[in-house]
Amino acid sequence: MMMKKPNIIIFNPDQMRADALRHLGNPASQTPYIDYFAQHEGVSFRNAFCQNTVCVPSRCSFTTGLYPHVNGHRTMSHLLREGESTIFKELKDAGYYVWMNARNDLIAGQVEGLIESHVSEVYYGGDGPETPGPVDKTRVGVGDHGYYSFYKGELGVDQSGVNYGPDDEDLDAAIKQIRNKKDDQPLCLFLALINPHPPYQVEEPFFSAIDRLLLKKRIKAEDTVGKAKILNLIRENQKLDDFTEEEWDELRATYLGMCMKVDKMFEKLCNALKEAGEYDNSLILFLSDHGDYTGDYGVSEKAQNSFEDCLTNVPLLIKPPKRDKVDAGISNSLAELVDFYATIQDYAGLEKTHTHFGKSLRPIVENRTAENRDYVCCEGGRLPEEIHCDEFHAGRSGGVKPFHLYYPRLKAQTDDEAHAKSVMIRNHHYKLVSRVLGQDEFYDLRNDPDEKINQIDNQNFQSEIAKMHLDLSKWYLKTSDIVPYDFDQRFSFDMKWAKVKKYVPKAYENEIKEKLMSGINIFLLIQECRDRFL
Repeated sequence: MMMKKPNIIIFNPDQMRADALRHLGNPASQTPYIDYFAQHEGVSFRNAFCQNTVCVPSRCSFTTGLYPHVNGHRTMSHLLREGESTIFKELKDAGYYVWMNARNDLIAGQVEGLIESHVSEVYYGGDGPETPGPVDKTRVGVGDHGYYSFYKGELGVDQSGVNYGPDDEDLDAAIKQIRNKKDDQPLCLFLALINPHPPYQVEEPFFSAIDRLLLKKRIKAEDTVGKAKILNLIRENQKLDDFTEEEWDELRATYLGMCMKVDKMFEKLCNALKEAGEYDNSLILFLSDHGDYTGDYGVSEKAQNSFEDCLTNVPLLIKPPKRDKVDAGISNSLAELVDFYATIQDYAGLEKTHTHFGKSLRPIVENRTAENRDYVCCEGGRLPEEIHCDEFHAGRSGGVKPFHLYYPRLKAQTDDEAHAKSVMIRNHHYKLVSRVLGQDEFYDLRNDPDEKINQIDNQNFQSEIAKMHLDLSKWYLKTSDIVPYDFDQRFSFDMKWAKVKKYVPKAYENEIKEKLMSGINIFLLIQECRDRFL
């Protein structure tokens, strides 16, 4: 009897730090369902890292199993194009019904029909009611206190006591898809949320649920030495030095409130799978594309080529189908989001369609003590001549204006040194950041887990720095390109016919042309014609 293919259920909150989860060490977090899921249902990877710290490059990476540098996916404006596959297209080609909501950030929107070639159905939404905005209606203008903080605070609710936003609409559409699933066709469902992506805003009961007194200590900029130029420029541009600790606490608590809402939404999705009788036959993956500063190092939101753990270390939880082995709990093994791609291939029984660099996490799901990688990598930035990659000017006449909330980061990225192409390599003990321009960084994570003091010039670490530079160069050598699995013909039909026609009598031309069309080796055919007709 053929084994039933598992459903592939992917729950993808945006911009969620790993330490936003209670079971990963945040005493202020309220994520009870995800914590239960990690303890009893699947494996949570404490040391999972993204391959780029902004949305599009990260998604282009984990859905293809390729690092951003392989095909140049390093910006928000360069998405997957024609000729590039995804795990979704491969599942669709293998007979899956692939559903996703329109939170894309993945496939180029200007190519008609391209998104639909990867999926069976896209839920576009936009039919929900206009949601109540922030309770505090105070208008803050450019230059006013906290303008670039992304903080909005408590959201209002409607007459029924809810704030039914785009995420809620997409979740309900996903649940409807689960309930209407065809019995004879496996489902791949990709639900990509907006939360907890800034602005930092959430409604009750989530807004007040986080105990401000339990918040972890914020990493302050004044306690750091030798941080990246891009980080310093963003902080200067955001002008949040006069933000009080109480204001930072409100921002951070609101972010955790948004994560609490994500927890409730994930619970609702899993309950729908159970009610439909599909939970036990589902591979469920919970992951975020990258993290968020939420006030650490004196900034909000994120940076495109700075690699602190609050940006690179993300939630990754995997529950296999019930028939498959699982060693539920927390794994300390290093993992990369490219491993998401390989893991789905493994459980779905897909054949490889291209060289990729993911490693299936199934062995760790089955045995949490198993190891996966010696180090993880993350990359971003641009070369000085790549002005089309600075995102301040790209596709926008005159550049981004100061009223835009992303102005501080995008303006900082116009500095060639600050936005220099960079890469992080990290193991359990050390982190190295190498840049084509500007100062490199090195952190002793055992004694400085908050990455406060750059030790790149410390003589005590030079041997380890040299080793990590060597590992980094070998990683680039190994992953610098991929060769397609299909093959090209060196000669066109006309080229081949020109080489063989002088040996072929007119009466046999059609027969030999048919052989040419079949792809026979031209040199073998020439020899055959010589032996046969001369």
